[in-house]
Amino acid sequence: MYKEITIDPITRLEGHGKIDIFLDDKGDVAHACLQIPELRGYERFSIGRLAEEMPRITETICGVCPTTHHTCSGKALDDLYGVEPPPAAKKIRDFIYNTFMFEDHNLHFYFLGGPDFIVGPAAPKAERNVVGVIGKVGLEIGKKVIDIRKRSRNIIQTLGGRVVHPVHCLPGGVSKPMTKELQQEFKKTAEDAVEFAKFTLQAFDDIVLKNKAYVDLIVGDIYKHQTYYMGLVDDNNKINFYDGWIRVVDPEGKEFAKFKAQDYLDHIAEGVESWTYIKFPYLKNVGWKGFVDGKESGVYRVAPLGRLNASDGMATPLAQEHYQRFYDTLGGKPVHNTLATHWARLIEAMQAAENMVELVNDPEILDPNVRNMDFQTPTKGIGVIEAPRGTLFHHYETDDKGRLTKANLIVATVNNSAAINMSIEKAARGLIKGGKVDDGLLNMVEMAFRAYDPCFACATHTVDGRVPLEITIFDTEKKIVKSIKSH
Repeated sequence: MYKEITIDPITRLEGHGKIDIFLDDKGDVAHACLQIPELRGYERFSIGRLAEEMPRITETICGVCPTTHHTCSGKALDDLYGVEPPPAAKKIRDFIYNTFMFEDHNLHFYFLGGPDFIVGPAAPKAERNVVGVIGKVGLEIGKKVIDIRKRSRNIIQTLGGRVVHPVHCLPGGVSKPMTKELQQEFKKTAEDAVEFAKFTLQAFDDIVLKNKAYVDLIVGDIYKHQTYYMGLVDDNNKINFYDGWIRVVDPEGKEFAKFKAQDYLDHIAEGVESWTYIKFPYLKNVGWKGFVDGKESGVYRVAPLGRLNASDGMATPLAQEHYQRFYDTLGGKPVHNTLATHWARLIEAMQAAENMVELVNDPEILDPNVRNMDFQTPTKGIGVIEAPRGTLFHHYETDDKGRLTKANLIVATVNNSAAINMSIEKAARGLIKGGKVDDGLLNMVEMAFRAYDPCFACATHTVDGRVPLEITIFDTEKKIVKSIKSH
């Protein structure tokens, strides 16, 4: 009988990690945890760099969500230099960013998380990927997915300079204005994005919501946690990806806190554990009680489910219709079911597409005045934005020459890190009994983290910038011969 099960590497995510599952004498799960062995020390090696270099540095953390770090860093520089971008610049940033949100959410559904539903959680592992998805839905639909992603990424590349590591955000604005010719081209892409969002939501309805086994899985207890939730909202508490208030609701859906980015340290603290490079943020005014659910625990969740629960609705009409159906179907607010994040993600993709249409048709977006350079002497700047994976914070402090003396990044996946560990352990406990394990069950354990769309490449940063290395040497009987630590 197994005593320990290791899933290494875990699959269909950004970054690297492994899951360790420990069984008791009966073959049931005693404990399970997610371990992240990689480290990106951006908070440390950014020290001494000129602040204006940060949007080009931090975006290299990840090739999947560089637009998020680039934009958040640009907002932090606005705050650092005390400068407000002109309206046209903010609209161009917002248009690019909503295009990215639309494209990235669809990437996750069709390439990463969707195969578990479209192909099936217990399907052969060789089929649980985008190739299997295309085989299931047909080549024409596959071409449709690729085409809308290509055209969306063309917007980011054209306005942002590069699609993977854009360069458009500058302190106080953007690098170039929108032209009339580009506006006309992008209008069609935005309109088609709305139609594609409709198509995808209908596909989710047909494939998932009309399948009783999938619905039972979503609403069941295996993938359920009662936590706090966090997300950016506008003045009307509607979801906003680019700017707004940070709102937190408790496990009953009641507002717990609402604050601006500059006050985040009054509300969020970060803890560390010895067995992983990822940090564990929690609500400072509740406190860290460990990896547990409930109102007395400071664990909170971000990402699409967190944003929907933390808001009073979507900011666009079609997305709002689906938002209402989401809660009507799942029993009202808040929804605590982790797998419901997949549905929430598609509702957000609809809002992003509708935002694209609204922004590209705004006459003000054509104003050639796209940068305000009335800079103040820098000291501290904080930016926040909603990454596809949740709320992202960039915090910079500088000397009188504008060189960084401090950098802190609370990445979206880090905000979810405690909940991800809780989800993995609960799923493992619910699925593995009596030592009976197969590939399908292990994939369903992976589904517990996959719903969060985590980016561990972005997320792994130690608090003090050190790299605690531990080397353990075993003999042929797996007994420890020697252990070497650098910390």
